[in-house]
Amino acid sequence: MPIIRSSEGVTHEIHGARFVSYAAPRTGSRQLCAWRGEIPAGTRAPAHTVDREEILHLLTGELLIALDGRTERVAAGDTVVISPGATLAVENPTDRTATTWVTTSVGLTAELADGTRLTPPWAN
Repeated sequence: MPIIRSSEGVTHEIHGARFVSYAAPRTGSRQLCAWRGEIPAGTRAPAHTVDREEILHLLTGELLIALDGRTERVAAGDTVVISPGATLAVENPTDRTATTWVTTSVGLTAELADGTRLTPPWAN
């Protein structure tokens, strides 16, 4: 039975946010990836278009989630379903770090508005 201990998470940082990867191919997961996201107060991540479905569950704090141009405030306990091909932007307008749990399928890529393509290591 594969168990990934909290101390075994691998931390990545990009665009002012921290991603702590737990389930990924490097830990034995063949189909799904899961990570904890930490979005510091005042962070505004750039909009990006994802090629796979993502499920974002807010553990703590509040965020503004823009999905295909529609913005919603989400609070701890809320879950956002992000469809493949959707454009997503995340902002933390509060004075506290927000914490998320995100799951997607292995192989996720994202494209920024300027055409830059990202292959995040926490989802591959």
